[in-house]
Amino acid sequence: MSDRLAAAQAALNAGRREQAIEHLIAAVSEDPARAVQVYRALVVQLYNAGRFAEGESYAAQGLQRFPRDYDLLNTRGVLLRKLRRQAEAIPLFEQAIKLNPKALAAQQNLGNVLLDLGEAARAETVYTKLVRTQPRDPEFQRQLGRALAKLGRIDPALMRLRQAIALKRDSVEAWLDMIGILNEELRNAEAVETLDKALEALPGNQRLMEARVVLLRRSGQTKQAVAYLKSLLPSHPDDAWIHYQLGVMLTDQDRPQANAHLARAVELEPGKLDYATSYIESLERTRDAQEGAHIEHAYRLALPLLTRANEFNESATKILTEVFVRVCDYDAMDAVGDFTSLGRAWAKSGRHTALLKQLGRVRSDEDRLELVEQHRIWGREIEAAAARRTIRRPPPRPRGDKIRLGFMSSDLRAHPVGYFAMPLFDHIDRDRFEVFVYSYFTGQEDAAMRHITRQVAAYRWWPDIGVGEAAERIAEDQLDILIELGGSTHMNKLDVMAYRPAPLQASWLGYPHSAGLSSIDYFVCDPYSRPTRPEYLIETPLIMPHTWLALGKAFFSDHTEISPDLPSERNGFVTFGTANNPHKYGREVLRAWARVVAAVPGSKFAFVRPEASGESFQRNIARYFAEEGVSADRLIWRAVRGAHLPHYNDLDVTLDPFPLTGGTTTTESLWMGVPLITLVGEAFYERLSYSILSNAGLGDLCARSQDEFQALAVKLAVDTERRRALRKTIREDLRNSPLGQTEQFAKDFYDMVFRAVTERPGRKT
Repeated sequence: MSDRLAAAQAALNAGRREQAIEHLIAAVSEDPARAVQVYRALVVQLYNAGRFAEGESYAAQGLQRFPRDYDLLNTRGVLLRKLRRQAEAIPLFEQAIKLNPKALAAQQNLGNVLLDLGEAARAETVYTKLVRTQPRDPEFQRQLGRALAKLGRIDPALMRLRQAIALKRDSVEAWLDMIGILNEELRNAEAVETLDKALEALPGNQRLMEARVVLLRRSGQTKQAVAYLKSLLPSHPDDAWIHYQLGVMLTDQDRPQANAHLARAVELEPGKLDYATSYIESLERTRDAQEGAHIEHAYRLALPLLTRANEFNESATKILTEVFVRVCDYDAMDAVGDFTSLGRAWAKSGRHTALLKQLGRVRSDEDRLELVEQHRIWGREIEAAAARRTIRRPPPRPRGDKIRLGFMSSDLRAHPVGYFAMPLFDHIDRDRFEVFVYSYFTGQEDAAMRHITRQVAAYRWWPDIGVGEAAERIAEDQLDILIELGGSTHMNKLDVMAYRPAPLQASWLGYPHSAGLSSIDYFVCDPYSRPTRPEYLIETPLIMPHTWLALGKAFFSDHTEISPDLPSERNGFVTFGTANNPHKYGREVLRAWARVVAAVPGSKFAFVRPEASGESFQRNIARYFAEEGVSADRLIWRAVRGAHLPHYNDLDVTLDPFPLTGGTTTTESLWMGVPLITLVGEAFYERLSYSILSNAGLGDLCARSQDEFQALAVKLAVDTERRRALRKTIREDLRNSPLGQTEQFAKDFYDMVFRAVTERPGRKT
């Protein structure tokens, strides 16, 4: 044995792994022709040290000299899995299996990778062979159960998991897999019973106690989950998992307390990635007077995590992307992942809310179609799960005199969705319709909710309810059509639509893209917002004659006055600006805005956003403006949330983002007398402002290219007379337009729904 190898062995014997690794690296560097055992030892030690990229590199180097070595092939495959390069690992495991068919490690690892990649059928074949070889191995039984569950063969999966537990009663993983499957299948009573049995077998097990909390939360019993955690805290004050779960549970009830618990969890276990990312997410979502500072804090905590990219799961990539979006750090976003791989992973793992951030990243027609497919991927997963479950349904209702129409949204309250939908409740067509509302809102009842309740046949408010139970209860109302208005935004339950609780279903207003479910039949739009190609929608377009939204009087009132004078006359320079969310920005958007400012001498650009007080937000945006020749002193930062309408009095022209344009912000800008320039695209989310401007009689402010976008903005900036005229007349013009004719809008909407229900093929009369 050489001195290097002897030193490495001595270091290992003394428990000094890092020192041993350095000796082994030196050994193969000095003489690449070392024996295969040296490469094996080095790769294993790098794996144990968590240095996966280095380990994979040295395994590849060793395989160049020893291409038929089973151990190196298998270990390199394991390292590739750790690096989330599972597809590259498959041929390595397959080659190892051919070399030594009787060795089981590579076979098991192949099954694991196939499960990672969602190839459950191939994984089942692998695990079935392993179980036949060693039927009393509990892990093989467990993994076969997992594969069967992913194939939708639930009862055989549960049987395998029970066998795993019978063989190894303290197998926490098998207990958790069984509880998770029962919970996902809405077999809540069985899940609770199984959890109780697991705790009998493993009393006081932390992971099982945590599973109880998750089970309560997923079944809508948040209060019970919080109470259980608080009962544990006095005797376990330094258990990080309790602080973590409390933090997650309390985010909607008491954000400061939630942040304190999550910070404590990170302090107690700083190495736990999910603790760190959950704290980052909660900070990013903290809405108070210090919102910009919270975002900045979250961003600074997020940046160092990029060095741990090999550990990222879909939750981590979603949270980090959302933080980087908030501060416009597009380089960091790119480091997290690309448009296609991130979107498909989020969709496959059920993270529909993450797909909203994808809309602003579309850059080509290929991206548009890819985005539709990502939503379809999510929809297929959800519908497959719903198909395996049964919900109680009442017998068909005899056709009555009135159509039963349901609206499902947790935002039918003091919220933009509620304001835009309000005309439908103010002008219900009671001769033809009974209207029902379904909400899962967890906050306090407000005046808008009380008003809607007085108008409709029933306002079903279920703040603590699971998806399956919600679908059953909606089905009990025997609707003719159900329209969802929330997508997967906070507190909504889009999954309910997968159970088809109503024979006809539609989407409107809350989410600017097809949801992804084939069980949603229609998508409400208008002649302007309708996509240019049918491939950009999954549903059938349901076309309003003029506009897909109207300005509810409760929000679009004269309470906030328009300043009579132009900001450009007050200030001596033109002020462009935006109040849009940063997830609608991008490199191209910021540069296009900057080019407009650069083309209008002395002009400035205002960001009216809560992020505007953040140092990183300002620095990252200033970078892109500087590239177009606009200095930082020409940028205005207005850090505000909610009370932003008065700030439009300091803007001369609003510039729209693209491809995801404004919606609420576009109507607000016009209502406050500030004209807006938009870039019209092909898909629905690229045509929101186009529809609003066209219905407002301002279609000439809609550009078809970035060059025209700049030209129109510059032209409007110098057209003082037109801007002055719009400031004086625009509110009255909006009231007289289809956007402001709320009674006619409601009539058009109910006529449209009536036709959809009564003229559908196969309807019994």
